[in-house]
Amino acid sequence: MKRLLLILALLCCSVSAAPAASNKQLAPAGAFTGAPPEFTHFSVDELQRGFLALAFGSDLRIGARPRGIRRFDHPIVARIVHGGSVDRAAAMTRIVEEYARKVPNLRLTVAGADAPSIDMEIRLIDEKNFKSALQAAFGAAVTKEFVARTDPQCMTSVKSSSEGEILRSISFIIVDKGDRIFLDCAYHELLHAFGLSNHDQRNSWTTLNQRRMVGYLSVYDLALLTALYDPRIKPGMTPVQAKALLPAVLRDGLTP
Repeated sequence: MKRLLLILALLCCSVSAAPAASNKQLAPAGAFTGAPPEFTHFSVDELQRGFLALAFGSDLRIGARPRGIRRFDHPIVARIVHGGSVDRAAAMTRIVEEYARKVPNLRLTVAGADAPSIDMEIRLIDEKNFKSALQAAFGAAVTKEFVARTDPQCMTSVKSSSEGEILRSISFIIVDKGDRIFLDCAYHELLHAFGLSNHDQRNSWTTLNQRRMVGYLSVYDLALLTALYDPRIKPGMTPVQAKALLPAVLRDGLTP
């Protein structure tokens, strides 16, 4: 009888356990032609590994190394500045609004061009103006070091307080090199702007793997952002502090 109960218990555990990187689906509507498919179910462990890799530090940092969680801790007002030869302002607005709609607790709105106070600025520019735009924003020395180290197609700079609260972000998105580059840059850079500041070339699910071009808000990255903006995850938290809370936070955020 005890053996039978043990077998039944094991069967129940195997049925109720969360699937690991399963339920592969085609890229969602609106993605660029040829965009990669995505898995839509992940284990807590797979999400936790991604969160710890992407939410701490930055392999593109210039200056002091961020020591803890960085994220906005107040309502975010975003402004889109159109300056390129291809008008993608409406498309960029839809992407920002998608993040606002899908990420709980993000408290994100899009403001008009004359809004007096801005937390997030998204500049749409042509590729030929990319370097000069960086120089105007950050100076020649910082731009030279950044370009030499990364050879970027797009870029985000995040300014945060010593406690880890993001005070302001600015993103530069290329608009004149086709849908593929625009969409990949737009979704990729917003993840950085909200606080997922690192990259992970070993992670085959995130947009923040620089060897991949995704061009949509994946289920995996949405889960990480949902965890980052959970009220239990605070700006400035260390990896040890976050790791203690992440299993419960991620389980609560998983889609049933």
